[in-house]
Amino acid sequence: MADTTVPIFSLAALKKGIDQEQFRACVTEMGVFYLTDSGVSESDHRLATDTATDFFTHGTPEEKQAVTTKVPTMRRGYSALGAESTAQVTNTGTYTDYSMSFSMGISDNLFPSQRFETVWTDYFDRLYASAQETARLILESTGTYDAGDMDTLLDCDPVLRLRYFPEVPEDRAAEQEPRRMAPHYDLSIMTFIHQTPCANGFVSLQAEIGGEMVSLPVVPDAVIVLCGAIAPLATQGAVPAPKHHVRSPGAGLRAGSDRTSSVFFLRPSTDFTFSVPKAREYGLDVSLDAETATFGEWIGTNYVTMHSVQESQGGQR
Repeated sequence: MADTTVPIFSLAALKKGIDQEQFRACVTEMGVFYLTDSGVSESDHRLATDTATDFFTHGTPEEKQAVTTKVPTMRRGYSALGAESTAQVTNTGTYTDYSMSFSMGISDNLFPSQRFETVWTDYFDRLYASAQETARLILESTGTYDAGDMDTLLDCDPVLRLRYFPEVPEDRAAEQEPRRMAPHYDLSIMTFIHQTPCANGFVSLQAEIGGEMVSLPVVPDAVIVLCGAIAPLATQGAVPAPKHHVRSPGAGLRAGSDRTSSVFFLRPSTDFTFSVPKAREYGLDVSLDAETATFGEWIGTNYVTMHSVQESQGGQR
């Protein structure tokens, strides 16, 4: 098993009430952990990942354009290499994300084939059910969330994104540009991440724990769970939303540094309402000028920024 300072929990055990005190401490102090027995198998992850990466490799420009959305408020279909910039959205730099992705949600999806749709829809449904169970356990562990509202909160608007991070060119090695993706917290209740390892052993994903960036290597048969920005809003600040980033390898580690990351964002419905002053008190960057706002309004400000980025890059996505 990989060497990691981040705790590993079993969803099956947690549902039986095992390791509750350790789980509560991890959730409220770190906001990140590994999860096994999630109900989504390695073969499920592999099939969905292989289906997407085959399209990345063999899809024609015309086929990719056909599943590239023109709507900046949607995360659907194909997004080309370098078409997005987390750094510009978070005002932490000007570099683009060195990845390409494919995304889907509950509706309005774009798929290149019927087989792709079948594989990904089944995968999405499995992740959604597991994420709801996990989020319920996270919220219940704090004792600060009104359980009567749980079902409403967990009737979500989730997004699945499969990212492929190719080997970086010389100008994107760590000596030139230290990150493939800028530090950020997720706009979600919680996020599942299933990653494949870099063949050369380089660990790209890190999360901020105790003021330091801690590596999150691949743990066999496990997903990473990151609590998102909705978690502190829903738990009166009891659960943090750790920032995380994707590092670039150094010049000597570029070969064999490609990896994939299947990311499932358990996002609340767009009408989820929160206090803007409280969000800022919890360290969240909310630029809306209002006492209260909806999740739809908040995430819309990020999409507007992303649309501006895409416009500056010639409309790529």
